[in-house]
Amino acid sequence: MDTWTRSSRVTYRRWSNPEPGDEGDFVGHADEDQATDNEICTIASAKVDSDSRESANSSRKNTETFTVDEALEAIGFGVFQWKLSILTGLAWIGDAMEMMILSILGPQLHCEWRLPSYQVALITSVVFIGMGLSSSAWGNVTDKYGRKVGLTVCMSWALYYGLLSAFSPVYGWLLVLRGLVGFGIGGAPQSVTLYSEFLPVKARGICIMLIAAFWAIGAVFEVLLALWVMPTLGWRWLLGLSAIPLAIFVSFSFWLPESPRFDVLSGKRQKAIATLARVARENGKEMPRGTLVEYKQSERGQFKDLFSHRYWKTTLLLWFIWFANAFCYYGIVLLTTELFQAGESCETTQGAKIEPRCSLECKYLTSDDYKDLLWTTLAEFPGLLIILFAVDYLGRKKSMAICFFMFSLCILPLFACIGRIAITIFIFISRAFISGGFQVVFVYTPEVFPTEIRALGMGTSSAVARIGALITPFVAQVMLRTSVYLTLSVYCGCSLLAGIASLILPIETLGRGLQESSLDQEAVEHTTNITTSQSNGTTHSTDQ
Repeated sequence: MDTWTRSSRVTYRRWSNPEPGDEGDFVGHADEDQATDNEICTIASAKVDSDSRESANSSRKNTETFTVDEALEAIGFGVFQWKLSILTGLAWIGDAMEMMILSILGPQLHCEWRLPSYQVALITSVVFIGMGLSSSAWGNVTDKYGRKVGLTVCMSWALYYGLLSAFSPVYGWLLVLRGLVGFGIGGAPQSVTLYSEFLPVKARGICIMLIAAFWAIGAVFEVLLALWVMPTLGWRWLLGLSAIPLAIFVSFSFWLPESPRFDVLSGKRQKAIATLARVARENGKEMPRGTLVEYKQSERGQFKDLFSHRYWKTTLLLWFIWFANAFCYYGIVLLTTELFQAGESCETTQGAKIEPRCSLECKYLTSDDYKDLLWTTLAEFPGLLIILFAVDYLGRKKSMAICFFMFSLCILPLFACIGRIAITIFIFISRAFISGGFQVVFVYTPEVFPTEIRALGMGTSSAVARIGALITPFVAQVMLRTSVYLTLSVYCGCSLLAGIASLILPIETLGRGLQESSLDQEAVEHTTNITTSQSNGTTHSTDQ
């Protein structure tokens, strides 16, 4: 393809909408003749031959270009990201409250409706069944129709059925409606996908961890709400009032922008430019000058892409880490109320079992139980502070491993005969670390997958996590009544294995930009290989 050059003029290849069957062609134009400050340079990200890549690379060398990552780096973190933090944080608060309510609702309905322990466990499990069924589906929706659409629809769904569940007349209706709430909540992790795609590289780890603080706020708020509502108004009011954060999120969701990364891959070039310009305007910064490099998808990310030669090991290890995180986190939450209800640890672990005189015998949570539950829930804040610094200094992999190993270490004293205060302290520490580890994996997962399968990767990982959360009530609430020692051993062993899995993950994402596509990843690996080869060649020459 001919390229025209003139003195003191920059020549580049500008994208023009191709005719059908003519995709991928470029037409040369002089910069001063037709260029605007922000034009589009397109590189196809699927099935691109070597000639096309060389042409695109040559084009980028001859003009000033920028990617979405570079634009976000130039714009930086500012007012726009703070607004986005608060709005996506509301989704996390709502998610946390719907999850935390499970540890409060179970003991209450066990007494009020005279439910056996397995039916109490089902109230929790059915929520996670819904989440497990929907997580990958919401991932596909957000990859196909956009992050904003998927997140708004799933939160609206959760709000609607959350309010309806407060009017459940019988146990069966409650199971169905809470399961539908879980189906909506399964899309909550997509708020991290949307949020992460607006963050500069240096701020991403800390900012996503700060978003996790909204989860802790939601969990604490739910316990405080229960302490105020349960003694007087009852569990129905608690279910209704717990939907308030979701209602606020849905009311302000019109403000949410679509991810410019998604728009770029979807071919909506001008919309991506407009979104970046909006971010720059609200942050009081200038947009980069030059052409926006677009990695255009010819195909959407598919499930099989998670098991390509580059990602299969990462996918499988991440799935187990997500499973262990949910299994251990919700397990310690449920164990808290179970152990507090059982009394002193010496009585609890004597004979290594908890045996009520009657399978329908119940005990309402007291104000002391709520206060101790509040103390253990507050543990999530110091856990976040510790991990906040570790994640950007030790890296993502080591931070996750430390959290799992420390959780196992703090579970060990519960095998011994210790008092209620000691139980509260060790549960506090263990919950601090497992909640911190849960947030690190939320940082790592969107970083390790490219944009074309990022939401799918988050969705499937979240679905596997829900399997762990689905199983854990039968361990923490049913197995516990058979053997305390066996129950604690299961949690300790699972956490140790997850710590090992974290260390053997093949990719450390600390300091790495978000990958736009598989082609982007190939380019990074190709550059790394060339640099390594040149370095080895230089070393060899020096040795000679």
